[in-house]
Amino acid sequence: MNKVQCPICDAAMPGNWQEYPDYPFCTARCRKIDLGRWLDGKYRVPDPTSPNVPASPQDDAD
Repeated sequence: MNKVQCPICDAAMPGNWQEYPDYPFCTARCRKIDLGRWLDGKYRVPDPTSPNVPASPQDDAD
């Protein structure tokens, strides 16, 4: 069996994933913490087309 941990609190989640209604989180509390982080903008995917993103050194080599 794979060892699974909650991505928020790192609590061990023994057993099968079907035993956790809030999977991949251990509880509804951890699920809400994750949602709050998304809504606060703490999880971001960088936009490579944004003018505020510095060019990588590989772009200057051309």
